[in-house]
Amino acid sequence: MRETSFAASTLLPVDGSLAAALIVLLVLAATVAAVFRLAPDGSWRRARDIVFAGVRAAVQLAVVALVIGWVVRHGAALLGFLLVMCAVAAVTAGRRVTRARGWAWAWAAVPIALPVAPIVGALVLSGLLPTRGIALIPVTGILIGGAMTATVLAGRRALDELTLRKGEVEACLSLGLLPREARLEIARPAASEALLPGLDQTRTVGLVTLPGAFVGMLLGGASPVAAGAVQLFVLVALMAVQAIAVAATVELVARGRLHRPEP
Repeated sequence: MRETSFAASTLLPVDGSLAAALIVLLVLAATVAAVFRLAPDGSWRRARDIVFAGVRAAVQLAVVALVIGWVVRHGAALLGFLLVMCAVAAVTAGRRVTRARGWAWAWAAVPIALPVAPIVGALVLSGLLPTRGIALIPVTGILIGGAMTATVLAGRRALDELTLRKGEVEACLSLGLLPREARLEIARPAASEALLPGLDQTRTVGLVTLPGAFVGMLLGGASPVAAGAVQLFVLVALMAVQAIAVAATVELVARGRLHRPEP
């Protein structure tokens, strides 16, 4: 009882003060983006994106909070929920990478599903990850989010580099390299930088940041040792997922599957 009361007392109160703080922070972020014109084209578009993202997050979390209690008690609904998470991640990553109107973005589902599905399946079969929705959803969501981020960073950096160094690609082709090999020579070093955020997060965990899984378990009453073990598991699993996602993304870019429309 004491641990539960402690956890409840340390969480943010869901009241008017929280709403006011969220609005102030959202307006602050949008204002800075607008004043300094942080969009790639120097416009105020990023401020609009920030406001839209904040409002969308509030609506989505409200809906999820209402739905998730029912989902975790039904196997079919749980599987459907996980598939929806993966589909949304693929659409978001694909459109962010390709900027295309066609179906080229659909290939982004490969580097997201390719590492997440077998890793989650292996964890469930080994008994390390319970099949209860209350455990399966957050862990799978973290891995899907990590794969999505790695896919976006790797894909954008690879395609940007291929555009900037188009002449070098053509030079590689003139030397007899196949198109895939020529693109790999240029895209792979740039795309590998997508692994840096995950590496830095893992290297500095506990020294610079206390990640959400660790803090959440402590607030829920778990021991520091158990919380640390779970957080370590999440970080190592994320590195595996992101490494596979980056490798798959680079391969898809090299093969021309993930691409941008010609200007």
